[in-house]
Amino acid sequence: MTSPSFTLVQYTSPTGGEDTVAPARAFTGVMADGKVHRLPDAFAERPLLALLDDWAAVEPVLRALTAADLVVVPDAELHAPLTYPRKVLCAGANYYSHTEEMGTERPSPDAEPYFFFKPPTTTVVGPGAQVAIASPEHGWNVDWEVELAVVIGKGGRDIPLDQALAHVAGYTIANDLSARGLFHRNGAVFPAFEWDWVSHKALDGFLPLGPGVLPHWFVEDPQQVGLRLSVNGVVKQESSTADMVVSVAAQIAAASRIVQLEPGDVILTGTPAGVGFPRQEWLAPGDVVVAEIHGMGRLETRMVQR
Repeated sequence: MTSPSFTLVQYTSPTGGEDTVAPARAFTGVMADGKVHRLPDAFAERPLLALLDDWAAVEPVLRALTAADLVVVPDAELHAPLTYPRKVLCAGANYYSHTEEMGTERPSPDAEPYFFFKPPTTTVVGPGAQVAIASPEHGWNVDWEVELAVVIGKGGRDIPLDQALAHVAGYTIANDLSARGLFHRNGAVFPAFEWDWVSHKALDGFLPLGPGVLPHWFVEDPQQVGLRLSVNGVVKQESSTADMVVSVAAQIAAASRIVQLEPGDVILTGTPAGVGFPRQEWLAPGDVVVAEIHGMGRLETRMVQR
């Protein structure tokens, strides 16, 4: 990471005077040194997704900004940084350590990544969110997965590998929650329907995202980024993106061969070893999960009773 850096965030300010008529409206700002700073009005009053739609013009202005020159918003309340991504694609089994702990064959870095979707408007929640889950005895078996999330700034289809990173606006933290107990479906009408990806991955609140988007120019190499996740203060995952099977650039190129990538799309790039499944450890109401990625802050999520 280069420094000094900032992340792009969305926030509301109940007493800041920005929007007393419609307090639910979020503004775009930057977070630096633990403080939210207000962007100039031309940017602050547009959601981050709208700025990404105009990324070619917005990027050079943001590059020239210094957070210390911006007004601090002392009572800012953070929300999900993107409301909402047009698409969320998630790569499965993309860390060597994770495939080993799951008992699968060692994958080839030349293989096409396996992607699945999460519905953005119902799964994406922001920092400090509460996610309603069933207790473990009800068989949901909710698991955690810290992931580096790529935010697309320039869309495209059939993107060449050597140009893929030029399509990135920035990076953020994701927790790809999974209900592993709901994954297999008994009595399927056809063997291909035995595996229920919707119940497994797409439940409400199952994609905590944030706290902000770190612009790409602060990331020297997305394959050299440290990440960690803890549950109730106990570290469960600690690794680096260097352990990825398929690189960030190769994932972007592969995704663009399947779907047209658009500004604001999010690609989750896989999780390292340390998930609960191998040890049959599951999240329960009351648990607090903290996902961290170097330079991007911390993303805290509390599980509550459904």
